[in-house]
Amino acid sequence: MRLALFQPDIPQNLGAAIRLAACLGVPLDVIGPCGFPLSDAAIRRAAMDYAAIADVRRHAGWADFRADSAGKGRLVLFTTKAAEPFHRFAFEPSDILLFGRESAGVPDDVDAAADARVVIPLAPGARSLNVVTAATLALGEGLRQIKAFPALPAEQAS
Repeated sequence: MRLALFQPDIPQNLGAAIRLAACLGVPLDVIGPCGFPLSDAAIRRAAMDYAAIADVRRHAGWADFRADSAGKGRLVLFTTKAAEPFHRFAFEPSDILLFGRESAGVPDDVDAAADARVVIPLAPGARSLNVVTAATLALGEGLRQIKAFPALPAEQAS
């Protein structure tokens, strides 16, 4: 399972996503261009010491990401426009969980490329979650379903 962020707007969210990916042992794809200058130093600053243990792949744009990810798994788009709740969706180990820009989601061509579209149900009147909060819920459910959470230290020793 992979996490993918489409043109993130907020460097702190990218840092939190890197930390999330590192802690759960999930690769992270960052699809540019970002809404802020993206450099190795900026990533290290935003992700603290987690950048060193995270598997982060940077893509200059959507076409580069699509070329790199072709045939590697289903593209599962998380969008407020979907009808299927994420907790009823059957995740697979090779799924790529895609989240759009904080300010605008994804454009129509990216939406059309998705193999599946799912939504995180929210309370009435709520518009959306922070992108990394949503990614945490999504990865938690996906990893639970495929039984792929990292082992606890006690489990690693046995």
